[in-house]
Parts: sequence; C-alpha cells; structure tokens
Amino acid sequence: MRLLDVRIDERDEGTVVTLSGQLDVATAPDLRQALQEAQYAGAHRVVVDLADLQFLDSFGLGVLVGALRRARLHGGRLVLAGANDRIRQVLEVTGLDRTFQLTDDVAAVVDA
Repeated sequence: MRLLDVRIDERDEGTVVTLSGQLDVATAPDLRQALQEAQYAGAHRVVVDLADLQFLDSFGLGVLVGALRRARLHGGRLVLAGANDRIRQVLEVTGLDRTFQLTDDVAAVVDA
C-alpha cells in the first residue's frame, strides 16, 4: 500500500489534485513532482483536495507553499479544499491558514 495517493483530474474549470494518505518527508517528493508537472503544463487554477489526507508534516507544507509560489509567479491560483480538523489545525498552528485560500470542498472552487 502506498502512503500517499495523488490523483490529478483535469477539468475545464481547473486542475484538481486529490490526495489520500500521508503527506510527509517520504511522500512529499511525489506530490512536488505531480504539482510541478501540472503547473508547468499550464494549469493556472489548481485545487488540492485534502479531504482524504490523514497526515501532513512540514515537508508536505513546504511542497504546498512551493506550489503556491509557482502559481502566484505565473498569475495562477492554488486553493486547498476539504481539510479535515487535524489538517486544518496544522495549517492554523503554522499560520498558513492565512496564506492559502481554504475552502470546504472542491465544488466551491471548480464550479464557481
């Protein structure tokens, strides 16, 4: 069993990156590669679906911050959606809840 599953779904309204499992030092490079590939392929609106993410450490946060910087540098957006209480607490403790746009679910962003 993989510790992190990353699924990318290209939609007309943007790219949805769905994560499930654990985003940590061992799995962060997988997400970094997936996000870089999507962004360099022209994805300007990226929504990272965190609904099935069970664990997030500082390495995972670093990957998300890097993706946000790339998005902003190229005039795009990166939104975090569906964070459970545990993941939201990590974002709040680190102050990243004020850096990222957070939404309750993917539909709020891609159907907007």
